[in-house]
Amino acid sequence: MPAAKTAGPAAKTARPTTKKDLSHVDAGGRIRMVDVSQKPATVREAVARGFVKMAPATLRLIGSGRIAKGDPLQTARLAGIMAAKKTSEIIPLCHPLVISHCAVELRRRRTGYQIEARVQTVGPTGVEMEALTAVAAAALTLYDMVKAVDRAIVIDDILLLEKRGGQSGVWKRGK
Repeated sequence: MPAAKTAGPAAKTARPTTKKDLSHVDAGGRIRMVDVSQKPATVREAVARGFVKMAPATLRLIGSGRIAKGDPLQTARLAGIMAAKKTSEIIPLCHPLVISHCAVELRRRRTGYQIEARVQTVGPTGVEMEALTAVAAAALTLYDMVKAVDRAIVIDDILLLEKRGGQSGVWKRGK
């Protein structure tokens, strides 16, 4: 896996992670929730992206508004926003956060839909998991809405694009 690139005033050089570096593991090797009570609340933002590949006929059906269950794009967008707000309920050690903003966009591409989620909060910990969860839920919902006409759909390339805020500053995925 290539090393991640960083940018910004608090940029760090990527290095291999060791067990000692994993904040969700205590000195005895037990899983734990990280204590963020002493961390300052800062503006934090994360952007994640994913892709849903589907047959050309399915793309045409969505474009023509002929999906029997209703509008899959708006339903997927709403599911992504709802999932971001509930992330701590499905990711075991994720902190519950007050989400200040969540935007989920679905853009048609030649072979499917690109999904991008941008999540913001003011708090002591980041929103990377919320952005990734929003993309995953939107992708799964899009699949659910059209599976009756296309069971060969592929959900692919869910990844973090960037994060801002906190002690580590700005991180952006290299091109």
